[in-house]
Amino acid sequence: MKILVVEDEPKTLHAIQQGLEESQFEVDIAYDGLIAKRLALKNGYALIITDVILPGLNGFELVRELRQCGLSTPVLLLTALGETADKISGFDAGADQYLTKPFQFAELLARVRSLTKRGTMVAMTAQTLRYAGLEMNLDAKSVSRDGQPVELTAREFALLEYLLRNQGRVLSKPDIAEHVWDLNFDTGTNVVEVYINYLRKKIDKDFPQKLIHTQFGMGYVLKSDE
Repeated sequence: MKILVVEDEPKTLHAIQQGLEESQFEVDIAYDGLIAKRLALKNGYALIITDVILPGLNGFELVRELRQCGLSTPVLLLTALGETADKISGFDAGADQYLTKPFQFAELLARVRSLTKRGTMVAMTAQTLRYAGLEMNLDAKSVSRDGQPVELTAREFALLEYLLRNQGRVLSKPDIAEHVWDLNFDTGTNVVEVYINYLRKKIDKDFPQKLIHTQFGMGYVLKSDE
């Protein structure tokens, strides 16, 4: 299983490379975003691990351009930028997970194994989730409400899918963070609230019946009544 690691700090890059190779992964390396983009489009990687601050293309730009090219390879962002806004920028660009420096290699390895395992899962049949006029086609990655198309980002789509699969069930912020972002919940971040608000504007704002509700002190629930 081959992984691309993109990092412009040689010591960090080679430490990650050594650790992954000792864990039986094959590793390619790149020192800047432009080289990384060429490698990613040329080779079939199971995972891309990239720093955010890079020469050529930064990590956000790299992920965004790869997604625009149709590449669905899982991406793990590594960065010292730990603010909520930075994390949202990464997720909006198309990253799958975010790991803040400094980190222990064991934590990185756990993320790597989770993402590479997920990347091997292939849906064999069309799937559609429906609830109260809301319809999600998991193969076409499309959403509509009462027949009207709803445009979502990849992260908004994942969040709505989790709500649809658990309709009527109150989901805590740690639950959502773990299942949608594969993150151990950080009480100092409001990423979940931000994305819930994004969804509400697209799913509920123009409709009289609201579907996404807050259960104060407990979390969020998809239901058709208050």
